[in-house]
Amino acid sequence: MSYPVGHFNCKLDAKGRLMIPSEFKEQLGEQVEEGFVLRPGLHATCLELYTRKDWDEVQAQLRASFSQFIAKQEAVLRKYNAGARFVKLDATGRLQIPKDLIEKGALVKDVIITSVTTKMEIWDKERYDQSINELDDEEFFNLLSENIK
Repeated sequence: MSYPVGHFNCKLDAKGRLMIPSEFKEQLGEQVEEGFVLRPGLHATCLELYTRKDWDEVQAQLRASFSQFIAKQEAVLRKYNAGARFVKLDATGRLQIPKDLIEKGALVKDVIITSVTTKMEIWDKERYDQSINELDDEEFFNLLSENIK
């Protein structure tokens, strides 16, 4: 899947609705109509945002890798899917974020939607800025050069 290029500054209103920028929707095309899956961030305090198609692919990978007949593996599946919600844009292009996910993502008002290689993420702007600055330039380039072949 190719996700939107760039990061997008958005505002979360008092009712937990996030206006999605038109450029973001344009880049996703028809996938916007299929809806999204939101879940708490796996490695960071943010929300992960998947297109419906990509969520189905993730679930297929989990099914292929974990057995429901082994208790610990089923617990992994349960925990990964905990808090996941199917969401769609409303008629005005807003994404309603459930209150519990707003809390888990520590979203306040100013948020960033950004893409990583396997999903999109929704961050509180301050937390996003802190996250981007966690790696200094030297560590960033070292990790990049070690992992890019």
